[in-house]
Amino acid sequence: MIVRKTSPIPGKLTQRAKEMRKDPTPSERKFWAWLRGKRFCGLKFRRQQPVGPFIVDYYCAKARVILELEGESHVGKERYDSRRANWLAEQGIVVLRVKDIEVFNNMSAVLGQIERCVLERLSGQ
Repeated sequence: MIVRKTSPIPGKLTQRAKEMRKDPTPSERKFWAWLRGKRFCGLKFRRQQPVGPFIVDYYCAKARVILELEGESHVGKERYDSRRANWLAEQGIVVLRVKDIEVFNNMSAVLGQIERCVLERLSGQ
């Protein structure tokens, strides 16, 4: 199954994504400052984006890469996160997980990892 931009998204999922965009965590706010407006590698990222039946933190459709910030909200949800990552992988989407603390302590390494991933994905297309 290929996820298309025009695929119907249940209203509740879209509404929840909008709510999540209004109240970002400090790490999400800092991370978004690096990604928004095609600032990172000239690529468009969307935040709190519905993809299939899930809401992902950041999604680059061109590279088919999802960036997930892992903080307190992911504690105890490892099974759900694994199921979601498996479903997304079946769609041909790569999920990179970034610990919240790394956004504050080692942003250059995080950005380097993301850059390597998206460039690799784009060169393989």
